[in-house]
Amino acid sequence: MAVKPVPAAARSVRAFFAVAVCIAIFLSMTSPAAAQKEKKKKKDSNAPADTHTTIPMPDEQQIDYNISEMLGAWQLGDVDRLRQAYADDAVFVSALWAPPVFGWSNFLPLYQLQRARMQQVRLDRVNTYIKVSGAVGWACYQWDFSGTVDAQQMTARGQTTLVFEKRNDHWLIVHNHTSAAEVAPPTTTQPQHPAAPGNTPQQQPSKPPTS
Repeated sequence: MAVKPVPAAARSVRAFFAVAVCIAIFLSMTSPAAAQKEKKKKKDSNAPADTHTTIPMPDEQQIDYNISEMLGAWQLGDVDRLRQAYADDAVFVSALWAPPVFGWSNFLPLYQLQRARMQQVRLDRVNTYIKVSGAVGWACYQWDFSGTVDAQQMTARGQTTLVFEKRNDHWLIVHNHTSAAEVAPPTTTQPQHPAAPGNTPQQQPSKPPTS
């Protein structure tokens, strides 16, 4: 019995339905997953953006924390973290007989210049006192510095006074004033003392950090 040839039009129709069935099967397999994904996405969109609750700290504690962050960044040479502690218009007064440095942008290159001369830096603070009055606060503390400067070991002590201002609910340092304690003359030649936030390396400081 001879098989009648299937017209081209019929073959086209069959091919179309075959493709349509494949597409239908594919959609029937993926739609539940897609629907579940969409449902989860919609559920997530209704959830709070941030469920983490931050416990506010008293102003004095915030300032103390900011000082720790600033000193940590200064020791590591982390400019980005150090920048977060200061206002754009901060004033830096060093322990030198030299004009103050006005503004973070003017202080930054001086800090980077001298920080590059130091290794194994350590700066500890003690006897911190903090006072807050409205949107203004101030802190004073003593510091003890040790490290290698120009390949020579050096130690120094001093004290720093910081003035803070609360801007956009964040305490920023607007004034940094450092004094170095007098020490007994060394028995050997010592390198020039480094500058911490407040000292101005370009003026060849003979006093230690202002942190």
